[in-house]
Amino acid sequence: MSNQTSVTEFLLLQFSDMWELQILHFVIFLALYLAALVGNLLVITAVALDHHLHTPMYFFLMNLSTLDLGSISVIIPKSMVNSLTNTRSISYSGCVVQVFLFLFLLSADLALLTIMAYDRYIAICHPLHYETVMNKRHCVQMAASAWISGMLYSALHTGNTFALIFCGDNIVDQFFCEIPQLLKLICSDSYLNEVGVSAFGACLAIGCFVFIIVSYVQIFRTVLRIPSEQSRHKAFSTCLPHLIVITMFLSLCSFAYLKPSSSSTAGLDLLVAVLYSVMPPVLNPIIYSMRNKEIKNAVKKMTALTLFTKNKRNVFLP
Repeated sequence: MSNQTSVTEFLLLQFSDMWELQILHFVIFLALYLAALVGNLLVITAVALDHHLHTPMYFFLMNLSTLDLGSISVIIPKSMVNSLTNTRSISYSGCVVQVFLFLFLLSADLALLTIMAYDRYIAICHPLHYETVMNKRHCVQMAASAWISGMLYSALHTGNTFALIFCGDNIVDQFFCEIPQLLKLICSDSYLNEVGVSAFGACLAIGCFVFIIVSYVQIFRTVLRIPSEQSRHKAFSTCLPHLIVITMFLSLCSFAYLKPSSSSTAGLDLLVAVLYSVMPPVLNPIIYSMRNKEIKNAVKKMTALTLFTKNKRNVFLP
């Protein structure tokens, strides 16, 4: 260990050495970020302002949009700034904060998706007990538990990672501080501690996945027994978007964090990172709104009210 040096900053992956391609990267990420920003803010605002959407399902959806907005804001702006300023560096403390916030939001996201599966299970399989089980107090407690559990797990994972000793190499093969890439820079003998924390996280993720699968098996069995075709369609329209989001989220995160580092290339790691960290916040509002007439109507009413207020103000202006 005599040749160890203290790491004060990390160098993130640069998409290209060419200035033109760096600008292209900035423009693409800016477009994706603005799409995520607009989509999630529309969902949050529509749920908050429309009293018809003040139900447990939309309350959890508003929390999910908030988490998605936070997770993409943690990593994308820094990457865009680096492209504009033609730099790759991120400070050690900045990397710690980025890892903690991103992992916290990602973990809370998974916990919230699990709660949303439970909400759909109670709504469809036990509709007579829904108002009792999913009352306002219980919903707030469940949402708070998702946020708190994500924070605790992130604190454990982040603290354990940065308690390890980094070697002189500080080049992270990713456009943000990602734990699998940071672990490649570890030269500490306590590496197995981090493996244990990662295994614990994998067990939690598998537990959530099993719970979600069991819930949806029961949901689909119940839906298929519904005699009315219109009722079946309505039940599927509220469940399928959530199932698509869960499948996309879990499959990409599992591949990114559980795949052997020796069997992946830098290009594949970059593609997977973009898919699991950038695309869900962009696509989730579209997926949830695409088959949901209530959200569509709320957004339309909100847009119409905004335009009406603006036109009314223009009429009365001298």
